[in-house]
Amino acid sequence: MDEFKSIVSYQTQDYGRVRVNLAKILDSRGITRNRLRTLTGIKYEVIDRYYKAENVEMVDLDFLAKVCFVLNCSVSDLLEYEKPEAAKENAGDKS
Repeated sequence: MDEFKSIVSYQTQDYGRVRVNLAKILDSRGITRNRLRTLTGIKYEVIDRYYKAENVEMVDLDFLAKVCFVLNCSVSDLLEYEKPEAAKENAGDKS
């Protein structure tokens, strides 16, 4: 039965991660999640997920555009790429 060949390969190499900085931006400007909800029309639950940076596997470009417009910031202020070494070091800090 093992006569089939697979054309799928899997990458197991660490490639880093993207950090969501919404909490840092809102906190530094004294803006609450509720206020951001009022200004953007985005559901509180969505803002809260990005604020806590939990369960964010894919980003919504409309969300980013609205937040950037309201906060007068850029996408690079909200999202930050961490190289693999930095991601490992920060993961160790959380343990």
